[in-house]
Amino acid sequence: MSKNEQVLVLEPPTELRFKGPFTDVVTAELKLKNPTDKKVCFKVKTTAPKRYCVRPNSGIIEGGNAVSVSVMLQPFDYDPLEKNKHKFMWKDASPEDLMDSKLKCVFEMPADNTPISPAKPQDQEEKPSRPAKQVSSPDNEVRKLIEDKQRLEGEIEKLKEENRTIKESEVRLRKVAMKETVSSTPSQSSSQLSSSQGQGGLNLPPVVFLIIALIVGVLIGKLIL
Repeated sequence: MSKNEQVLVLEPPTELRFKGPFTDVVTAELKLKNPTDKKVCFKVKTTAPKRYCVRPNSGIIEGGNAVSVSVMLQPFDYDPLEKNKHKFMWKDASPEDLMDSKLKCVFEMPADNTPISPAKPQDQEEKPSRPAKQVSSPDNEVRKLIEDKQRLEGEIEKLKEENRTIKESEVRLRKVAMKETVSSTPSQSSSQLSSSQGQGGLNLPPVVFLIIALIVGVLIGKLIL
């Protein structure tokens, strides 16, 4: 089955050029034009998905309209001897109306402006000879936000547990304090009453002593007479 001719107009038509140094994200812009009066679906594919971030990577282009696609090359250790086999493909979504276009990736260093062209396109991805530096990507940002959310939820649960423990300790201490207050109140009252009674028997007014002395004197006088 022969493929249909590509109706989309690509700018640039054959190559995506990325200018170094490659210590940071390098972006290449691609414009897709739909010169027909029909809607055309597109989807972006690459042989090195871990090395590129594409926005948007799929969509629908109305008749007579165009879409700009940003292809972002992630940072890596540049090796001029490395034979890159990176390529991009733009396809129409309908299998029976399949159309595709392939673009090669070219790396350019600013020192000598010598382009490093990739080898003949292949369908299998070649692993980089050196590990790429980790950079911030949309997926990494989302993963970081999820981890921060989970960490905050864990801290909130920990604070709630500590709050429950403090409340239980407070209730227990109140019960102990009330029990000790009830048990100590009668003994203190009895002790105070006994002390008051003892002090009342010893601290008599002087008039009482005078009356007692008179009675004792009368009894002694009668005995003498």
